[in-house]
Amino acid sequence: MKTVNKSKIIDFYWDLGSTNTYFALKLIEPMAAKYDATIRWHPFNLGYVFKSNDYVLMEEPSAKLKHRLVDLMRWASKHDLPFNRPTEFPIKTARALRGSIAMRKWGLEAPFIRQIFAEYWEKDNGRIGDYVELRRVSESLGVDPDEFERNSESEEVRQQLITSTNNAREQGVFGAPFFMIEDELYWGKDRMEFIEDQLSRI
Repeated sequence: MKTVNKSKIIDFYWDLGSTNTYFALKLIEPMAAKYDATIRWHPFNLGYVFKSNDYVLMEEPSAKLKHRLVDLMRWASKHDLPFNRPTEFPIKTARALRGSIAMRKWGLEAPFIRQIFAEYWEKDNGRIGDYVELRRVSESLGVDPDEFERNSESEEVRQQLITSTNNAREQGVFGAPFFMIEDELYWGKDRMEFIEDQLSRI
């Protein structure tokens, strides 16, 4: 009997404003390549999801917030990543999220995502949520910035982000990053061991 190869799909729910998603992005792509898996990108409005759950990140205890930075720097050191805590935090990310959807038209969603995360979490570019910077990224990828902005602001793309956010909530997503593999949900950058276990079994 022939063995049927199953397609390995990693659904990745992300928002540019999520610190932990920066690390998850760096870790999940090499893992996907290792197991010949495809990443499906799902931008969603994390702020809206937080608000719907009555959660405010910056209202957490000051000791916890202080420790979070220490812990993030440990992750950066362990994985040799050029993480740089942004001076401006948080930022509005809706334009960047819509921009990633817009870039699907040119097949450049993943490179766009990598660049905007590098701009914010490595280069301390707090303006990456604005079109003046997003247009620059699109142009660097060979896309006309005027066409990119028009597509990002289109009603179709706006609705796609709303739908993506609502779908994330329906799947049980309450934070970022979130991963789904064969209906199994994983939350956080520190679930890679479990994700790898599942990918190895598919």
